[in-house]
Amino acid sequence: MTLDVVEICAGAGGQALGLEKAGFNHALAVELDDNACNTLKLNRPDWDVRRGDVADLEVWEPSDFKGVDLLAGGVPCPPFTIAGKQLGATDERDLFAWAVELVAKVEPRALLLENVRGLSMPRFAGYRQHVLDRLTELGYVAEWQLLQASDFGVPQLRPRFVLVALRPEDAPYFVWPEPLDHCATVGQTLLHMMGAGGWEGAEDWARKANKIAPTIVGGSKKHGGADLGPTRAKRAWAEMGVDALGVADAPPPRGAEFAVGPKLTADMVARIQGWSDDYPWEFSGRKTTKYRQIGNAFPPPVAAAVGAALRRAFEHAGEPAERLSTEHDPIYKALRDRGDFMTAAQIAKAIGAPIEAPELERRISRLSRDFEVEVRNGSSMTAYKIGRFKAFVGQDDHLRHEAFLKHRARFS
Repeated sequence: MTLDVVEICAGAGGQALGLEKAGFNHALAVELDDNACNTLKLNRPDWDVRRGDVADLEVWEPSDFKGVDLLAGGVPCPPFTIAGKQLGATDERDLFAWAVELVAKVEPRALLLENVRGLSMPRFAGYRQHVLDRLTELGYVAEWQLLQASDFGVPQLRPRFVLVALRPEDAPYFVWPEPLDHCATVGQTLLHMMGAGGWEGAEDWARKANKIAPTIVGGSKKHGGADLGPTRAKRAWAEMGVDALGVADAPPPRGAEFAVGPKLTADMVARIQGWSDDYPWEFSGRKTTKYRQIGNAFPPPVAAAVGAALRRAFEHAGEPAERLSTEHDPIYKALRDRGDFMTAAQIAKAIGAPIEAPELERRISRLSRDFEVEVRNGSSMTAYKIGRFKAFVGQDDHLRHEAFLKHRARFS
């Protein structure tokens, strides 16, 4: 079975390589960052790689790829990251809702989108519910899952929140990939590379680095040179004998001594991110540029595992099973289904559970960050009505366009 994929926000190719490993051929890859595009073209010169704003119709026309097997992407993470402001739908970089709307134009057999763990938090329950409801309207069966990279042989604590949506005829055959029995530690993974320069301490270092790595952070162009993450991550690296205050040009030489330990090279970081002899890849650019491409990527083995699960679903392999829908925000659903003002008592009746006033106010406050919420204060009770979704979904007059022109570097 020949399967084609259109990948948006393709980055430097982590998801692309994994999907290719699972048997998908790239009909198109769209990416904003110049260096990442160079890397894609370096490794797959025969691919159709488009450089530019993925939401710009001059870069690509979604309807040209109508009916493709898979629409996939790793849309920007800053709107949802726990370390950020979690602006969600009001962050001009948010393309998640826009990517979901693409389904109406592309009509793929399946959709695959991945993002950071922050999107799985209670803050975004209404956002997630909106996405599920919208995909249901478009005729798809959708489901979220939090996947740990270390469960798929990637020696790193890298949780990714993954959305998969399939057509009703394929959905019963989709099964999330099972974790592997074993994952090598950082020391086991990098021993050979750490000793490649003749450093005598490589084996002792590997025994100390006998843990899974913290999450690699690619960072943004507005920050300085590459390092391995925030303060907490740096402490975890130090406990493994790694100096996380930068990235080395080469493995440690013979006779090298360190106060904390050696720095990792970009190639070592790539290995921790899942690139290996089984997933060979070259990165274009200088050291810091390479590191950012690597650090912002979806680990190839995780993408391969999800891609293989999608392929099995397309082949209707195994026994079909009913997919049970999960409610992420019953209050949002109650307000959306009603389409009019609801009091606390009406909301409680609709969701089938009592809800205290302070908790309801917290939940409404969260919803109001991503949706317009009208509040009507009556003489004896308050009522709420949910309105427009604030996210960019392709509007010509959205503030996202002006922000993109002013701050292009923030988007790449």
